[in-house]
Amino acid sequence: MRVLYLLNVSNSSQLSADSGYTFADLLAPALTDAGAEVTVASPVPVGDPRVHFAPTISPSTKYRARFDAGMDALVSLVRERQPEVVVANQIEAAPAIRAALLEAGVDALIAGYCHYLPFSFTDTEVLELDPAMDDRGLGPSVLLAFASGLAACDRVLVHSSTAASWTTAAASRTGVNLGDKLHIVPAPRDVRLVRDPDGITPPEGRATGIYNHRLYAHYGTARFTQLARRLVADAPVRLTVMDLFGARSPERIRLDPSPERHLEELATTDGVTIASDRGDRIRYRNLLADAHFGIAPFRPGCPWSMSVIDCQAMGLPVIGPRTGWLAEHIDNELLFDTDEQAVKIAERLATEPEFYLLHAKRAFASTADLTPAAVAARYLEALR
Repeated sequence: MRVLYLLNVSNSSQLSADSGYTFADLLAPALTDAGAEVTVASPVPVGDPRVHFAPTISPSTKYRARFDAGMDALVSLVRERQPEVVVANQIEAAPAIRAALLEAGVDALIAGYCHYLPFSFTDTEVLELDPAMDDRGLGPSVLLAFASGLAACDRVLVHSSTAASWTTAAASRTGVNLGDKLHIVPAPRDVRLVRDPDGITPPEGRATGIYNHRLYAHYGTARFTQLARRLVADAPVRLTVMDLFGARSPERIRLDPSPERHLEELATTDGVTIASDRGDRIRYRNLLADAHFGIAPFRPGCPWSMSVIDCQAMGLPVIGPRTGWLAEHIDNELLFDTDEQAVKIAERLATEPEFYLLHAKRAFASTADLTPAAVAARYLEALR
């Protein structure tokens, strides 16, 4: 099977902060091991030299990635590579991919992977647009472009049951019938971030929590900051907050200055340490190994989080709000609705060794089926 994997890299200068790139870097070699011939079309190659590379230009903004598919380049790429399957990691690009295949005279299946949903649903089934995709009222247009992409795909892949439910509901409301196109294929865990929980020592009365998510406002960073102050003040806890971006370009700051604002606020909070892995996966592993538990993001439309999986694969219990995929995936004893509940859970993790070790093992076990080989097998099965 010849697979053309179209990858939009939004942070080429900070690849460790780009979950889509990490996904491809883990999955493409596993697909190759399973017998597929994979070409990744991307601004940067993946690490395995067996995976073919077709250089592309990264869109300068998140909206260009959705509305400027670059038809001329697409047609040339399809003619050159003659794929049997084209993977669209930007769902909105699927109609342009279909048109490019027609123009190139190539009959290939289009598989769209929903890494990101520009919407979510409340408990009362109200559709809410993601504010990150709604600058100056662009949200409805992004939603319709997403639905158009779903319609153009032969296969639609999502990370979780929550994502499947939301995607199906949004498709239905925009007049798209997914039929049997939808498949749940979770993301692979990073093989470099796996640690046997049997060797973990529980905290001795004081624990370190780690928050390793993007500090955008739409990730609920203000809500996390509120909780962070409570945790360091009312629980035997210190926090490490990851600075995933470092120095961003003036263009990105102008589009959304919230990460810099939130980082400055967190940096001046007693009991909170700002850390960076500097793009080094070994340093990132060491930062996780020095922590005792992780904290999930407060993003309402969270259909999946690679950072949560990173912590769990390292045997770190993750506490999180009872919302979205988090409520589906995280152990019920570690979910909270209020700051008071979160403080009590953190206290138990810090002071009750048996409770801590139980959840360290449960966290690790929750990632057991996420090896790259297992995920690649599910991926290829969905493409058949």
